[in-house]
Amino acid sequence: MTAVSVPEQFIDAAADLFDALVPVATDDELFAAGYLRGHFDLAVGTLQVAAEPFTAADVITQVSSTLTQAIANGELTEQDQQHVNAIWLRVQQLAD
Repeated sequence: MTAVSVPEQFIDAAADLFDALVPVATDDELFAAGYLRGHFDLAVGTLQVAAEPFTAADVITQVSSTLTQAIANGELTEQDQQHVNAIWLRVQQLAD
């Protein structure tokens, strides 16, 4: 098993979770999932471009950092923050 296989499993599981929300989520949850998926995909892409092995924890750290910055910049309402954080917790649990 290579160092990249574990994050690939995490990335695939996260994508599956985002996709599974589409038919059942409220409009607010869909917005939050799409917003979070953008942060997630950007973090994964950034780590992949570096061409160095990375872990699921590296993805989580990167996404948490960009979410913190986005919230500090006022990009999300309080309600949107709650939805994003709830989905983000579910995504993070996939790494366990």
